[in-house]
Amino acid sequence: MGRAYQNRKDSMAKTAAAKTKVYSKYGREIYVCAKSGGPDPDSNLSLRGLIDRAKKDQVPAHVIEKAIEKAQGGAGEDFSPARYEGFGPGNCMAIVDCLTDNPNRTFGDVRLAFTKTKCKIGTQGSVSHMFDHCAIFEFRGDDEETALEALMMADVDVTDIEQEDGMITVFAPHTEYAKARQALQEAFEGLEFEVDEIQFLPQTTTTIEGDDIELFEKFMDMLNDLDDVQNVYHNAVIADTQEQ
Repeated sequence: MGRAYQNRKDSMAKTAAAKTKVYSKYGREIYVCAKSGGPDPDSNLSLRGLIDRAKKDQVPAHVIEKAIEKAQGGAGEDFSPARYEGFGPGNCMAIVDCLTDNPNRTFGDVRLAFTKTKCKIGTQGSVSHMFDHCAIFEFRGDDEETALEALMMADVDVTDIEQEDGMITVFAPHTEYAKARQALQEAFEGLEFEVDEIQFLPQTTTTIEGDDIELFEKFMDMLNDLDDVQNVYHNAVIADTQEQ
């Protein structure tokens, strides 16, 4: 699996600095997760993981509590997931995950980001078959065998496990997220995850060069500026301009 999952982190760093966007993103996600799986983190393991990630990203407690209360009340916006796929600058592949209360508006906004940057939005499944939908956990440690044994005992279908530079990284199908997370926490007391999320990992990469670099940055900025967009996954690797 390698460390390709870090590429998305780097490309989102600029957006992550915008706190209001981060708060809104987590607020929507927590609301939907609590509404669909229940508001109690002890019984809704996906919600527990989501709350832990939100706290790690310094989302205030009142934002988390408000989202859960709204889900308990059953009122408020009726957000639903929407996923769009297509080809970005330099013919890279992109997947755009959204939570929306107005699918027509969201599709129009996402399509505009594609067309304004000379890109092509595709049909469902047009590029996602070239990505692996994975749960990823990274934590400090060197006892790879204990981690693997705990996951196997919990009947987790582990995709891959790596140990490098004092870090263990576990990859599993996205459907195994809650089960894998709980198994690891039970195996290692006081475990803190450096990475704890679900991502689309590209099976291949596309190098972005020349004029396409500026277009790609505009493409990502336009998508990340949309309130309905939760995550953008891609297989682009920016060429080292210093070597050109």
